[in-house]
Amino acid sequence: MPKPKIGSYRWRIMALLFMATTLNYIDRSLLGILGPTLRDHIFSWTNQQYSYILIAFKFAYAFGLLAMGAVIDRIGTKKGYLYSIGTWSVFSMLHAAVTRSIGWVGFAIARLGLGFGEGGNFPACIKTIAEWFPKKERALATGIFNAGTNVGAILAPLIISAVVGGQGQRWQLVFFVTAAFSASWAVLWFKSYKTPEVHPKLSAAELEYILSDSSPETVEKIPWRKVLGVRETWAFAVAKLPDAVWFFYLFWGSFFLNAQFGLALKGLALPLIVIYVVADIGSVAGGWLSSAFIKKGWPINRARKTTLFICSVVIMPVVFATQTSNQWVAVGLIALAAAGHQAWSANAFTLVSDVFPKKATASVTGIGGMVGTFAGIAADLGLGRLLDQSGRRGYFFAFLVAGLLYLVALGVIHLIMPRMTPLGDNLKRAA
Repeated sequence: MPKPKIGSYRWRIMALLFMATTLNYIDRSLLGILGPTLRDHIFSWTNQQYSYILIAFKFAYAFGLLAMGAVIDRIGTKKGYLYSIGTWSVFSMLHAAVTRSIGWVGFAIARLGLGFGEGGNFPACIKTIAEWFPKKERALATGIFNAGTNVGAILAPLIISAVVGGQGQRWQLVFFVTAAFSASWAVLWFKSYKTPEVHPKLSAAELEYILSDSSPETVEKIPWRKVLGVRETWAFAVAKLPDAVWFFYLFWGSFFLNAQFGLALKGLALPLIVIYVVADIGSVAGGWLSSAFIKKGWPINRARKTTLFICSVVIMPVVFATQTSNQWVAVGLIALAAAGHQAWSANAFTLVSDVFPKKATASVTGIGGMVGTFAGIAADLGLGRLLDQSGRRGYFFAFLVAGLLYLVALGVIHLIMPRMTPLGDNLKRAA
């Protein structure tokens, strides 16, 4: 008797995550691309003031990750995600209300709300992947939805080029355009999302496949203090430290290209698109690679860490980005490193659902994300001051750290979590 067809509804759910993550990064990226134009033609920021705006976002984002992760684990993915996207969309629109008299302080206030709301995106996505995919597919699914970060970063300069004038005269309009996209997604999510066990469009065969390598879980909630007390939480937090590097590419990349090669608003679009297209490939490829290793029979521990090591090696040449006078060589090195980071990120996120029960995944994701974001805050404080004092030479140290951090992080992860043994329903270790 032939086996029943498994079905593919889970990939529709993943597509919704991809769409939301794309919108998340469009909103997040707008200011990074507009930054040099707003600084030079409208608001006259210093690099230090710009770093304060970035720090405001990251400070709120760090606490948003922590708070939203706990909320999503408690009230569920459907309601939690809607709350998250609603919050960030409202504060994204508030950027348009900032005037010259308010200056960088107004942007910092708007970024606080944006950051807190956006903190819910990745905890919600990782929890959804844990609920909707078996372990052997989670890295690939994560890599695909995580590719939305790059699509968002690609679409942001295109939207800006289409809407904003060459001197930034219509910069406010882009924030309303993206809010309309987010409202459309919220309606779609509200109408279509349910957990697999109760979803009317999911076949019995696909539900069985989704649950095939997961252990049954109780409905008892796991408090933060218990999550914080296990070393696997801190292994994931170390895996998220390189988020500081990704924030550097996202928020300082256009400033580096402007300082090193004189690229202004129109000239930045193509280099940034190249960087994030290549990063997109890395995100999907990184998820596919570790999933392929697992399907070959490799243990999850070996598959994930081998992939993370390959990512670390691919990233290292970015240390030479400041040593070339050729714009496209620098763009190529950054693009390769961005691809490596996204491949790393797809596998780092999957470590959570590999080790923790589903009901704790959003909380752990939030804790790790908070640690990575605080690393980004520290980097902003140092880099903003360094650039004002030393000029573009300060970028050398930023790219040096960007190239070497991943290999160091992997070594620490292995020391903390050498075997990646899954934790039980109440975070108990197997005997």
